[in-house]
Amino acid sequence: MLEVAGVGKRFGGLTAVEDASLHVREGEIAALIGPNGAGKTTLFGIVAGFVAADRGSVRFAGEEILGLKPHVLARRGLVRTFQLVEPFAGLSVRENIAVGCQLRQPRRAAALAEAAAVAGRVGMSELIDRPVSALTIAGLKRLELARALATQPRLLLLDEVMAGLNPAEIAEMVPLIRAIREAGVTLLLTEHVMQAVISLAERVYVLNDGRIIAEGPPARIVADERVVEAYLGHGAAGRWPRRLGEGGAHA
Repeated sequence: MLEVAGVGKRFGGLTAVEDASLHVREGEIAALIGPNGAGKTTLFGIVAGFVAADRGSVRFAGEEILGLKPHVLARRGLVRTFQLVEPFAGLSVRENIAVGCQLRQPRRAAALAEAAAVAGRVGMSELIDRPVSALTIAGLKRLELARALATQPRLLLLDEVMAGLNPAEIAEMVPLIRAIREAGVTLLLTEHVMQAVISLAERVYVLNDGRIIAEGPPARIVADERVVEAYLGHGAAGRWPRRLGEGGAHA
């Protein structure tokens, strides 16, 4: 569904992404991981039309999309979330979600009604008429997810949707993301919470200094010495093979 080939981006003298390639198959959950400053957000921005690449190719559903604007990509079904959630502060949860619904449903009344169904998908039905100022960090993360789902995406890029959540909140988010995939949405996520990556992803790409240094299923990634040195560290890496053996990548 998504094919990224040879993408590069420089900001002045800084190389943010260099010759990055990855692909995401329809119906799967893939992950992009790496240390802070590795270039993950830049690569996400390029794919979603927020950042102009210097070179390379990005194909979605078989068509070249590099250079297309975010709103054009959203209409085609490619949408991203943002790590820093910035809702419309003066609106309720329902109204925030309805803004996304209006991409497909321009009538306000219908969009507001549809927003209720989307809120239910992310466990926000009881909060739907509250002001967004009343939401916790976990609530804001769910709202960001709901606003993206409201556009009816085919491919959803999740940018650290679990950042700032405690272990219990992460445990609640994991099955929610699985349910989104089961409803027919393909997912590419970037995430520092390795517990979630191991639980969710069928394939993992590792970005370091702007380059993809490893790719494969979670069990192979956590055992890759390049990934251990660049990102996981030997202590953490030693724990993950045991956990994978106990429950597998989708336990």
